[in-house]
Amino acid sequence: MAAAHLSVLSEDPIADAESLADWLRGEPVLAGRVRLTGQGPKQGELGSALDTLTVALGAGGTGTALVACLRTWLAQPRRSDVRLKIRREGRTTVEIDAKRVRGGDLERLLREALEDGLDSQDRDVQE
Repeated sequence: MAAAHLSVLSEDPIADAESLADWLRGEPVLAGRVRLTGQGPKQGELGSALDTLTVALGAGGTGTALVACLRTWLAQPRRSDVRLKIRREGRTTVEIDAKRVRGGDLERLLREALEDGLDSQDRDVQE
């Protein structure tokens, strides 16, 4: 199953990653598909920072739901200083700066970053 790895780049990436995880888990289509992940502990650290989200993509509208949720979460006024890095295995990493991207461009960038995780039914949906 394909997965998208989302990193929130901000002044408080752990809190913002937790906020995004809660936001995504509130979408019924994504329930059970979102988990906080992170790097292993560095030398001298006791634990790891859970600063990355991994979202399992598949059929049933998960890609479309993820795009819509990310678009809405990034559009929140308090998110203006947030950047989102989207990594997919075997694909180019995309970094989106919420302050510098307009609404229509945001939708396009999110779809491009996640498009091969969308099933054929999702690709036909135009919002």
